[in-house]
Amino acid sequence: MVRLNFFLILIVLACALSLVSANHRARKLFTELEAVQKRMRDLDVEWGQLQLEQSTVAAHVRVEKVAREKLGMKQPAPAQIISVEAAPGN
Repeated sequence: MVRLNFFLILIVLACALSLVSANHRARKLFTELEAVQKRMRDLDVEWGQLQLEQSTVAAHVRVEKVAREKLGMKQPAPAQIISVEAAPGN
């Protein structure tokens, strides 16, 4: 009878330790999940900002301004413009 009680106590202790371990692991994984979700939200915000920045930089007006100011480009005179038409079927 003493051996049975000792054996049952060992089983209860093993179950209790495994429960504590599983609970700790679950909390740790939940904390990691929250950190990853926060990083995902931060990256989504950064992606939106980068898309906005790209649309601003690529805007036609900005390209024209940079071409004039930094590259010294100017619009050609109407006499310098040559119109090229595509061949039929292209």
